[in-house]
Amino acid sequence: MNIFIDNKSGTPIYDQIYSQIKAQIISGALAEDEALPSIRNLAKDLRISVITTKRAYDELEKEGFIYTIAAKGCFVAPKNVELLREENLRKIEEYLEKITQLAATCNLTREDLIEMLSCIMEDGN
Repeated sequence: MNIFIDNKSGTPIYDQIYSQIKAQIISGALAEDEALPSIRNLAKDLRISVITTKRAYDELEKEGFIYTIAAKGCFVAPKNVELLREENLRKIEEYLEKITQLAATCNLTREDLIEMLSCIMEDGN
């Protein structure tokens, strides 16, 4: 598992850890039931506070991406297809909001956007 902390980023360190682990789980780089580094070891490797690492793991567990077994550690949870679908739908909605804002600056209509999307989807098939 590779985690890179960008100290110049405005993103909190726990969020950087959370996002990177989550992305690796979604992509399959981290396999189902694979053990994650212990909170202490990850904190030591990244030279950050244990509290920061724990917060990232807690968020991942709360969202169902990892699970904890007492005295054994944290593991990648089995992929919840519905959870992954919801995550992707959320991303699509974010992109569509950005597209809508950009389209408004270009005075594009709803029909223009639908036509553009139809062309893109046809080319993709």
